[in-house]
Amino acid sequence: MSKILGLDLGTTTLGIAKTDSLGIAAHGVETFRFEKGNFKKAREHVIELCEKEGISTIVLGMPIYASGDVSPHAQSCLRFKDDLLKLNPKLEIVMVDESYSTIEADEKLKVTGLSYEKRKEIIDEMAAVVILERYLEKLGGKK
Repeated sequence: MSKILGLDLGTTTLGIAKTDSLGIAAHGVETFRFEKGNFKKAREHVIELCEKEGISTIVLGMPIYASGDVSPHAQSCLRFKDDLLKLNPKLEIVMVDESYSTIEADEKLKVTGLSYEKRKEIIDEMAAVVILERYLEKLGGKK
């Protein structure tokens, strides 16, 4: 199994996580920062990462309201997915509900004793880990 990339897309940041080469454990890679709305820069970074790491599967967080309705930011995520596929049609991109992923990530970071400033710095990266872990849990249940 090859590595899987997990993404938490914001308006100025992209939290990035990936699995180990066995596709079992997720860990944070980085919080990639870009100018507000410059999703092209973020997409290019993702494509470079996929090529460098030999990644063909991406798990992208999809913001969905508790009611089940898709949030307005979800349109940006879907467009991001479509544009990634235009750059590399061989990618498999799976959309995963990212509800409460940032809250869950912050709770995980709080127990480490990190300061608020440090948590804020890496929260998007950790949210990407949470999104990727959710996907891996679903995969494990299908085996």
